[in-house]
Amino acid sequence: MAENKNKELEDLLKEETGNIRVFNKAEKTLYTVIAVLWAIFQLSIASFWTLDSTFSRAIHLAFAVSLIFLSVPFLKKHHIKYFSPLSQKKGIPLIDYILAVIGVAAALYIMIEWIGISMRMGSPSSMDLIFGLLVILVVLEATRRAIGPALPAVAILFTLYGFLGQHLPEVIAYKGVTLDKYVSQLSLSTEGIFGIPLGVSTSIVYLFVLLGAMLDKAGAGKFFIDIALAGLGKYKGGPAKAAVVASGLTGLVSGSSVANVVTTGTFTIPLMIKTGYPAKKAAATEVAASINGQLMPPIMGAAAFIIAEYVNVPYLAVVKAAAIPAFVAYFALFFVAHLEASKLGLKGIAKEDLPNIRKVLKNGWHYLIPIGWLIIELVVLRHSPAMAAFRTILLLMVTILYQELRKIKSGNVSFIDAITSSINITIEAFVAGSRNMVIVALACASAGIVVGLVATGIGSMITELVAILSGGNIYLLLIITAVASLLLGMGLPTTANYVVMASLTAPVIVTLAHNYGFFVPLMAAHLFVFYFGIIADDTPPVGLAAYAAAALADTDPIPTAVQGFIYDMRTAILPFMFVFNPDLILYHVSSFPKILMIFSMAVLGAFAFASALQGWFITKNRWYEIPFFLLASLILFNPASLIDFFHVPVHFKYFMYLIGLAVLGTLYLGQKFRIRVAAAVN
Repeated sequence: MAENKNKELEDLLKEETGNIRVFNKAEKTLYTVIAVLWAIFQLSIASFWTLDSTFSRAIHLAFAVSLIFLSVPFLKKHHIKYFSPLSQKKGIPLIDYILAVIGVAAALYIMIEWIGISMRMGSPSSMDLIFGLLVILVVLEATRRAIGPALPAVAILFTLYGFLGQHLPEVIAYKGVTLDKYVSQLSLSTEGIFGIPLGVSTSIVYLFVLLGAMLDKAGAGKFFIDIALAGLGKYKGGPAKAAVVASGLTGLVSGSSVANVVTTGTFTIPLMIKTGYPAKKAAATEVAASINGQLMPPIMGAAAFIIAEYVNVPYLAVVKAAAIPAFVAYFALFFVAHLEASKLGLKGIAKEDLPNIRKVLKNGWHYLIPIGWLIIELVVLRHSPAMAAFRTILLLMVTILYQELRKIKSGNVSFIDAITSSINITIEAFVAGSRNMVIVALACASAGIVVGLVATGIGSMITELVAILSGGNIYLLLIITAVASLLLGMGLPTTANYVVMASLTAPVIVTLAHNYGFFVPLMAAHLFVFYFGIIADDTPPVGLAAYAAAALADTDPIPTAVQGFIYDMRTAILPFMFVFNPDLILYHVSSFPKILMIFSMAVLGAFAFASALQGWFITKNRWYEIPFFLLASLILFNPASLIDFFHVPVHFKYFMYLIGLAVLGTLYLGQKFRIRVAAAVN
């Protein structure tokens, strides 16, 4: 049973990271060299090498394409008897070496022929068309191998719409594109494959993914878990609360829900089960905590940087906007863990079974230095994200060296051994960072196909179609967008899902909302689709994160995904709230006391909503209390919701918080009284 569970987890991680093939020594060396060269290239353009952005994007894509063709077979699960190279997992077949070379040539063509392409813009030559189509095919196939068929299928669907749109019914008819326009837009300019998403992947995202890989290889993940357990393990539902905190800390630098589940869940899920959590709820708690890691600034699963580009605001503006919803989501999940423990009558872990916090800090305090320095670089020194990440990576290299040199004191490690070990850890981190980055790079490149086609005029058709479907109802508009994000997110990584939905629906939300008489900030619209793309990671029946957690808990994945989705409802309510109350994303809010008030009220609103869903506050809810919990939640999230009802001036909206607090306080006192009465009777 344990072997099957480990194999299932291993397969999930391989699918998530694209590390499927088993290499011989020479092949492993080749793969390692390419991965390390990619890391060196990215560090170079972040520091001393000034390179044209189009050229750097092309090289970035070439590295990603070569690594995926070398590491992932054409068929991952099926085997065709007479075409064994298509599914070969032991060693690299000749066909994939050839495809890797073709892929690199196709990706680099725009760099090699850039001057000629610029002069022929709009009128591509035969060679331009050949290589332009080739790079599209290469990107689609590489993406299919990396993340499955969903994103290539979406790109192909948009391509068919682009060519056949003029022959479709009038309501969805589109003028269409010519082959020259199609290739020029997608392959020979910075409007498609080599557009903004791949540009952000090249200039910023790789460095943060590498930073996360280096922290992981250095052992920071275990440090975060031990800190969380040492601080919270002894309290009611301690392992679940530790899972929430540890996953949040891991999410600071990790963009993968599955990796987050496996990293933290390996320790926390067994502990939750040991203290009395049902396996399904233990796994679901870890899933809900792990997918929310992508909400956490400063990285947000790489989306923060792309959001900044699309909304055309400084990176720190995205961090500011995302901060309150992210922390509210985690506070609410922490509260959910407390409610579940209360319902089950659970206690914490015995003190002697917990890590010693002094020992944990003594052995791992150095992991806090690079994280602290990253925050200083971004917030205090206001350096660019790329520069901040680059300098933090250099500091982390020194930290890893320090960590290995400390081992000399034990007497079992020599100075040379310590130096060698630190170099090996750094190389392993470079390889892991490049491997993890392949999926993001290819997702951005493929999403660029959709973005490029939308820019040809499809976007206006989508706006009209959504306007017809929503019928002038802002609530229906948001529900349609949320459902579309969830459905698309089931087959796409979060970053790719965000890019596609941001191109298709975020501008639609802003435009149509304005037409309906509502003001929705562009930032709120982008965060809206981003949030629902994240929640898709544990939406049944797909939810890879739920499958990983279920394997660790030895329970069924579908019920785990359903339970995790129920826990995530406290996150799903947030996008609707910050669309109608931009204060939650600090839109035009800069006063610290006001920020603190908004945050505090939002946390209490999330607690009230979670209590309504869980059927428990400080004791079991009565059926008639649930509407009042929902009312308190609505007011505390959006005090303006009562302005029209009470016919009060807009500038008095914050006084509405008092009504929400009164409702919640009355519920608390009522349940407190009920507990005392029950205790007196017994």
